[in-house]
Amino acid sequence: MWPSARFWIILSLLISDVIGINLGFVGSYALLYRREIATTWQSSTLDRAPLFVLLLNLACAAIFISNRLYAFKRGASRVDEAYKIFVASTIATLVASVIASLTGVPFTATNLVTAWLASTALVVLLRNIHRTMVHLLRKRGFDRTRTLIVGSGPTGQMIAQTIMAAPHLGYDVQGFLSDTEPIGTLHGSVPVLGRSADIRRVVRVCRINEVLVCVSNIDSHDILELVAACEAEPVAIKIYPDTFQIITNNEVSIGDLGGLPLMSIKSSPLDLGWNRFLKRALDVAGSLVGLIFLSPLLVLLAILVKLDSHGPAFFVQERVGVNGQPFPMIKFRSMRTDAEQLARWTVPDDPRKTRLGNFIRRWSLDELPQLINVFLGDMSLVGPRPEQPIFVEQFRQQIPHYMRRHKEKAGMTGWAQVNGLRGDTSIEERVRYDLYYVENWSVLFDIKIIARQLVTLFRKHNNAY
Repeated sequence: MWPSARFWIILSLLISDVIGINLGFVGSYALLYRREIATTWQSSTLDRAPLFVLLLNLACAAIFISNRLYAFKRGASRVDEAYKIFVASTIATLVASVIASLTGVPFTATNLVTAWLASTALVVLLRNIHRTMVHLLRKRGFDRTRTLIVGSGPTGQMIAQTIMAAPHLGYDVQGFLSDTEPIGTLHGSVPVLGRSADIRRVVRVCRINEVLVCVSNIDSHDILELVAACEAEPVAIKIYPDTFQIITNNEVSIGDLGGLPLMSIKSSPLDLGWNRFLKRALDVAGSLVGLIFLSPLLVLLAILVKLDSHGPAFFVQERVGVNGQPFPMIKFRSMRTDAEQLARWTVPDDPRKTRLGNFIRRWSLDELPQLINVFLGDMSLVGPRPEQPIFVEQFRQQIPHYMRRHKEKAGMTGWAQVNGLRGDTSIEERVRYDLYYVENWSVLFDIKIIARQLVTLFRKHNNAY
């Protein structure tokens, strides 16, 4: 039988890693230390070099596998992958120093540091090239996964729309299973194919590769029945639970005391003073660097705003921050001076926007002065986006646990924003992402969000108006 698409993807990924590691270790050594090689390497040393290279590659393969760098994930984060590569390359470099000692190959500390940096950078670069090529191939029909969605409600439809908007992930949505809608009902171009009880037949007839369960408030018994029904079929089952509700709406964590289970109120990582210090240090350093390097652009934008329309260059508006406390948020003015008297919520093609305001809002340049808020401590680089007091009061009455997002400082960007939830999008979904961030904070998580935001800096934001 011809190998699957997944086999070729993982094999080519392995080959790209081998190239990156060998170029990093052997290539950098040969390129930068040629004189050293000529004076210190004897013929006996050259004879041992192939053994060093072989052992190095075997060790790196084992280290990369143990760090799950060949786990097959269609939508994996590039930032998370780069971090795993950094960790794996660091371990590999330490192992390489041991292998060099055992084989008698002369590697100095400088050689190892150079090889470590070069191999890490090359593996990250080649993996990104590899991922881009796979995405292009998937758009052309390679490595497609026939997908069935259980649940045609708002959550299921949202998942279907997200999948169809990302063809590079390689999912082909075949249809829904629904216990509430007639068979044949269309949601966009996706039909309802049957009931939940029909899952085995639909999986078999439609040759489904992956089932996504997207039913709100589904209980564990129903999930087990779905899994049991597909047990004999070669299909993967994934659940969009209420995953966010399980993570973000659950107030209780389980611990133990001498083997006895105890329940305690869940706390946020940022309740710890050391974590708050780390986050504040990142905010101060990031905002200071941003203000220094972007100062020419900030001055230019301030002048252009003044020239474009009557009124001040900056717009200061009261927003609600940590612990529900209001603070003055600074932005470049992008609307007429009487905008707040006309309406409070921004809509597409808002007539209140100035000519320049339309441009700077579309590219999120109006938010750059918030670096001042971050430096002063009113905001953070990363956190839930702050709302006006009138909307906070409205949302806290409509959305359960809404005020928990105010346990931390408001941010210039956040987990919801880098996942496309900005502008006129679902408030409920944005709150779920915000609560996930609050309860799963880490320095790496902040860096990941900042990196994703920087990647999209020069992309036009279609729902930023």
